[in-house]
Amino acid sequence: MLLLLQRVSEARVEVEGETVGAIGPGLLVLAGIEPGDGAAEVARMAPRLLAYRVFADAEGRMNRSLADTEGGLLLVSQFTLAADTRSGLRPGFSTAAPPAQAERIFAELVAALRALHAPGVEIGRFGSHMTVSLVNDGPVTLLLRT
Repeated sequence: MLLLLQRVSEARVEVEGETVGAIGPGLLVLAGIEPGDGAAEVARMAPRLLAYRVFADAEGRMNRSLADTEGGLLLVSQFTLAADTRSGLRPGFSTAAPPAQAERIFAELVAALRALHAPGVEIGRFGSHMTVSLVNDGPVTLLLRT
């Protein structure tokens, strides 16, 4: 499982011109599901994502987590994140989980995060062509991997 965290001032995702998820300050997280990902990866990554320290404390150091700040969380499934780009000039997608498996694991991740993050979790629409808009704060962009 790959989670690309972007600290944002705001973010939103639209499908066919309709906003399906939006947040203010918090994290936009793009999730790539790989073959073999399952309940163990969800159980490890959900609390890690919420506890990962990417927000500034009073001294300006990244010592506060999303849980500490009670910020927004916008989670978007992105199979291209799991692409194989090691050779050639076109990405390969055999390193991404098949759609049915990815959708199931993504739904489990959403459920786990919603159970743990009281301010709520906004999401994109799995399998849809989405337009994602964000204002990256910092910029801060980090890749968490199982």
